[in-house]
Amino acid sequence: MTDAVRAQYEAYPYPARDPRDEAKRLVTGSPSDLREIDHYLFAGKRDWKQKFRALVAGGGTGDALVMLAQHLADRACPAELHYLDLSEAARKIAEARIKARGLERLVTFHNGSLLDVAAVAPGPYDYVDCCGVLHHLADPLAGLNSLAARLAPQGGMGLMVYGTLGRTGVYDAQAMLRALARDAPDAERLAVARALIRELPATNRLRRNPLVGDHLSGGDAGIYDLLLHAQDRAYTVTEFARLIDGAGLAIASFVEPARYEPATYLTDRDLLARLAGMGFIERAAFAELLAGNLKTHVCYVAPKGRVDACVARPDDPAAVPYGRDVDFAQIARGMVAGNPVLSASFDGLTLRMKLPRLATAILSRIDGRRSLAEIHHAVAASASPGMSWEAFLAEFRLVYAAFNGVNRMLLRAAAGG
Repeated sequence: MTDAVRAQYEAYPYPARDPRDEAKRLVTGSPSDLREIDHYLFAGKRDWKQKFRALVAGGGTGDALVMLAQHLADRACPAELHYLDLSEAARKIAEARIKARGLERLVTFHNGSLLDVAAVAPGPYDYVDCCGVLHHLADPLAGLNSLAARLAPQGGMGLMVYGTLGRTGVYDAQAMLRALARDAPDAERLAVARALIRELPATNRLRRNPLVGDHLSGGDAGIYDLLLHAQDRAYTVTEFARLIDGAGLAIASFVEPARYEPATYLTDRDLLARLAGMGFIERAAFAELLAGNLKTHVCYVAPKGRVDACVARPDDPAAVPYGRDVDFAQIARGMVAGNPVLSASFDGLTLRMKLPRLATAILSRIDGRRSLAEIHHAVAASASPGMSWEAFLAEFRLVYAAFNGVNRMLLRAAAGG
């Protein structure tokens, strides 16, 4: 089966990328945004002037690799990145993208399986990215164990796997295509897939699913990866957590956190009270069932012994809150006075989260330089005279829960960097 997967990605490197586009834009996402890595795995305290070693395992055509390399270069971090993938064709595209950005000195490229990492690229690594790979392995736990064994003592990982509920209809279509063209040549299988896509009735679950679109906009590589893949499975939250636990790891945070919290969707007090006794994974699994639109699961994980200390916490006066690609002062100006609300849309669902009374006063003072202590002082001096640290912290935690919940507010230990 490994040979079949390798052959697929040699013929159809995924996702389809043109290295010339690096002059126009940087593809970004989660996991492996450097700001997320710092916040979710190093408690906002990583010194990027120190050497950073990372592995992008199953790097494909290079999205995570290029983003991570560019972010590290922008920080002038003395970094060492390793890329590993089965496909030589995908590697060539990733190499060309790195070269287009002049980042060759940061990256060493390897071809091979995740199971070969100890021999091919042994590490140890401060960070391992494994995005969209485990669900294509014959033995996902063996693959995750192989990577976990390469982590440095204080290291962590960013993972992404397919989500079962959000991929409604995908596996129906895969089954139909196996029945129609299982042993046909690739060109014929693609032609059959295109014909089937055109003919899907309005009631078909794939046609009715707006969350997946590679078969419509991803070209041959997108169709093949979604509907003709040699090996493909998806995970519920519970199944994913069980896989992670089996490798001696634990989830530091899902991304975006609010999507895995039932209170994001529910307001009924009795329902919320019934959920109060649930643990982290139970609540996340309930939220998955409730929302029904999680087509992937992205999370940051670390060895069980250190996971509780990984995520930056919003209760340190010296912590500096900052925006991930947002301007909080502008957001504050756009909010309705006296009734601040955060709206965010994810995969067809708009979430509206009511914010506390002083949300606009707090947000308008978050500039990526001020610490929480300084923001408290400014709020207490004007918006809420004499406000205690405890009262401020209670308000800030609600603001943070909302904006971090949609992955737009992060924390670091000091300004700059």
